[in-house]
Amino acid sequence: MSLTTRYLLPLLYDIWPLLLPTFLVVLVSMLLYRRRNLHVSHAEDIRKTAAKRVIQFGDVGDSDDADQSDLVDPPHDEDVAHIRYQHDRLNIEESQRRADEFYHLMNNRRSIRFFSRDPVPRELVEKLVLTAGTGPSGAHTEPWSFVAVSDPDLKEQIRSIVEAEEEINYTKRMGKQWVADLKAFKTTWRKEYLTEAPWILLIFKQPHSPLPDGRKVNHYYHEISTSISCGILLAAIQNAGLVTLTSTPLNCGPALRSILNRPSHEKLLMLLPLGYPTTDATVPDLKRKPLEEILTMM
Repeated sequence: MSLTTRYLLPLLYDIWPLLLPTFLVVLVSMLLYRRRNLHVSHAEDIRKTAAKRVIQFGDVGDSDDADQSDLVDPPHDEDVAHIRYQHDRLNIEESQRRADEFYHLMNNRRSIRFFSRDPVPRELVEKLVLTAGTGPSGAHTEPWSFVAVSDPDLKEQIRSIVEAEEEINYTKRMGKQWVADLKAFKTTWRKEYLTEAPWILLIFKQPHSPLPDGRKVNHYYHEISTSISCGILLAAIQNAGLVTLTSTPLNCGPALRSILNRPSHEKLLMLLPLGYPTTDATVPDLKRKPLEEILTMM
């Protein structure tokens, strides 16, 4: 009889009642550990996917609510009166003159990062936003709101939030190619213009509006509608002789909404510093695509 058979087997027979619980504890621990790792891995995959979407689409991290329950259609009066549209038709020469004049005005529009501290009257800002509010919207829901900030302390808070997130974006979230592409524009995570410009305009989209009974009025095409409104605002700013910079600070939406005391159904879409350029402001010497590259006529 071998030593293994003679001594080891009786020993195992004597201690197996002790080994079995230990084995079961180890097995359960391993299964729980693996399950936890799978959960963490899944959560990390979700986080990375969300972060990739933010980077890919320039999201400010203030996405629409996932809960789409209790949505109702806008309460429009089907019997609303229709009135005659007043239109002053121009002759073709005047139309062409105005179109050419407006093109040259808008072709001079540039994104500016160097702002003078010269004040801009409140009344002028109000007129610009009033103009932006003339934009079309799905079912006339007008799913936008504008916040104009001139308070120095509040601008400092906005800058702190944006720079904190942008530093992470530049060093961790954004790919090397994106960071390399931005070097030509001499832009970094530092955003001095947020405290130098006399005003900051923050544009919020509204996926829905709340009703007193807890239901939510659906705003059709809210992002497209608000984006069109932003385009009109940019044209109004240029027309008024002011400058701005279109900014969608990544991952800043919720924090900015919070310090501005905006309701949860408003989601930040865009941030625009507003003012006059410094006398020594510079812009990259870039050319726009020619007409034949952007237009197809049939």
